[in-house]
Amino acid sequence: MAKNNTSALRPPAFGSDFTYSVRWNLLLITVGAFVVAWGTKSLAVPHSFIPIGVFGLASLLYYAGVPLTPGWINLLLNIPLFVFAWFKVSRRFFWYSAYAATVTSLFYEFTTIPVHVENELYAAVACGVLIGFGAGLVLRSLGSNGGLDVVAVYLLQRRNIGIGRAYLTFNGALFCLSLFQLSADLVIASLIAAFITSVVVDKTLAMFSQRKVVFIISETAQAIGRDIMTALNQGATFLRGVGARSHKERNVLMTVIDNVQLKKLEEITFTHDENALFIVENTFSVIGSTFSKRKIY
Repeated sequence: MAKNNTSALRPPAFGSDFTYSVRWNLLLITVGAFVVAWGTKSLAVPHSFIPIGVFGLASLLYYAGVPLTPGWINLLLNIPLFVFAWFKVSRRFFWYSAYAATVTSLFYEFTTIPVHVENELYAAVACGVLIGFGAGLVLRSLGSNGGLDVVAVYLLQRRNIGIGRAYLTFNGALFCLSLFQLSADLVIASLIAAFITSVVVDKTLAMFSQRKVVFIISETAQAIGRDIMTALNQGATFLRGVGARSHKERNVLMTVIDNVQLKKLEEITFTHDENALFIVENTFSVIGSTFSKRKIY
């Protein structure tokens, strides 16, 4: 099937992207930092787990006898990484990340919400979910949690290395070091928590961003395209296709929608043409037009 440039159908433009506003970013960072501090203080430290990232290194130093709490050790370890963020990423990224690291340490020091989980495995799972969700919320902002996140965001921007993968690589070395200080059981539990954290971070980053790319091959593509604009308020694009058997030219309609709109689009399509071909593919990154703006730190 050949694809050539053809006319595009577009809905009316929407308002400005609020995701770049200071209030929204501070809200994400504050809530995320609170959840990270809660998971660390209520689950990781009481069970002597090693959290992922620099906070994990801070916890290990605390277990080894450094006369400071993990919150303050974490803040001190972040100083050289903040210098790196200032010169290698952006000034805005630096300030948001510094705010995140500061409020995480303050929440850790002055907020206590006990989570009574005795079983070590259950605690590791709960710890991974809480810390992963909180870290993911912060990373949805234009900043980071500080620490390892600074390097992870830099690698994502420059080398397209996933943030969760960067976490696991760093923590592989951290857990090997932990074997000299902690029992094998605790290191394994920490590894479980770290794996769950990495998965939850990636899932949280993809939250509300997953889209469906739909290709519709139909004799009534024009009518379907009009309904997509009016009923779904979405844009669509015509691609020129040629049937391999019939050699007949026809329009292939392509559109990008979310999961909620998928069934409605299916109904629109087959109401117009019960013999239409309806092809759906998952996509996790749609940037531009009426979708998300490109994220610039």
